[in-house]
Order: sequence, then structure tokens, then C-alpha cells
Amino acid sequence: MIESGGKKIRLGVNIDHVATIRNARGTEYPSPIIAAKMAVDAGADGITAHLREDRRHIRDSDIRILKDSLSVSLNLEIAATEEMAAMVIKTKPNSVCLVPERRQELTTEGGLDVLKGFNYLKNFIRPIKKCGTKVSLFVEADELQIRAASDLGADIVEFHVGKYCELLEAEKIDLAQIEFERYVNMAKCAGDLGLEVHLGHGLTYRSAKNLSKIKEVREMNIGHFLIGEAIYYGMNKVIKKMKTAINN
Repeated sequence: MIESGGKKIRLGVNIDHVATIRNARGTEYPSPIIAAKMAVDAGADGITAHLREDRRHIRDSDIRILKDSLSVSLNLEIAATEEMAAMVIKTKPNSVCLVPERRQELTTEGGLDVLKGFNYLKNFIRPIKKCGTKVSLFVEADELQIRAASDLGADIVEFHVGKYCELLEAEKIDLAQIEFERYVNMAKCAGDLGLEVHLGHGLTYRSAKNLSKIKEVREMNIGHFLIGEAIYYGMNKVIKKMKTAINN
């Protein structure tokens, strides 16, 4: 279903790539903590950070400081490992998004296979929910995956929208429209199951604005594009421009 107006989509700003630049030289700057606070001052509704197993950008100390200092929600992206579960239970972020993770990948390459990992994920999620943290699953917009997420007791599904964003950037409009319609149908499916719908991966002003028309979408998590744009135009300007794009 396409939205006719009236809703507000939250913007979660992913600060991973500020930490990427910091870690390239082994310095303490630029600070992802300062970047997060600047994003919040500009209107970000939440901050997202991916604590990878190899710590290639965000560090454990970053998560602890963010949780203690932010005035908005902290969404922690993690792989479903025992180490990460312990980190979540210790720091209690507002929400946690489970993502697939491979050491060789440049970025997250697809959605989590909830069906394949159902039994493991069921045991993994239980103590996280018990400590009061909402659970999101980063999935492809696929009905079987969405229904499995619901059966697990997830609160949120975040659709991997990278394919749509790539097709749109390549001006393959007909193919992009097919992906868009899939998101429309699967967002309705998720909403009917009581799941909150978020979107992430590869979003730009253009793609985010288009996808904001989907009625069930409540949040978009955007990082690489916003941090890249902020190099040219500043964090304040790009956050406000994205907020306008998704809520105009």
C-alpha cells in the first residue's frame, strides 16, 4: 500500500564510517561519538552502529559511550554470536538488529536467512528480549523469511533494499519498480503480522524518498551515503535534507 500522508518516518543515522576513517590511521579522530551527537542535533531520531566481529570500525568502547551519552535510541547491529549477545546484555541498547556477517565482505551483502537459522536464533533472541532490548532481523523482503521472523518473536524486520537502490542509480527504472512493488507487498505482510518495518542498505536521497511512500515503513537506517555527503556539505545540512526527503 502507498502512503497518502500523515505518518512520520524516523531516521536512524549509521556512524560506522566515521570510525572507518578514524581507524585508518589508528588515531582517536574523527570521533564517531561527536558525529553521533551532531547527527542528533541535526534531527536524527536514532543512531545505528555495527559492532563487527573483527572490529574494523566501531569499537566496544564506542558502544558503551554511545549508550551512556545519547539522548535518542541506540540501534546496535550485530552478528548472532555468543560474544555479541553478551555485549548486548551488558550494554542494553534500545534495539539490536541481527545481520549476516562475513569477514571478507566490504559491507553486508544480503539478508539474514531466518529459516535456516531458526532454532539457533530462537535461543539467541530469548535473553536479549528478556533484558528489554527490541529485536530486529535484517532480511530480504521475502514472505517466508518475514513469517519466520514473526514466529521467532522479533519486534521488527528491516528490509535489505540494496538491489532497488542499485537499480535506481543505474536508471533501470522498470526493474527497480518490480523491486519496489515487492517491498510494498512484503511490508503489508509484515505489518499484518504485527512487525514494525524498517529499511536499510544503499539508501540515497532519491531512493529513500521513493521508498518513504510505502505505508508500513516506520524507520530508515542510513550510513555510508550520509557520511559521504557530510564530507562535502556538513552533517547538519545532510541530515535535515534526508529528513525532508523521507517526510515531505
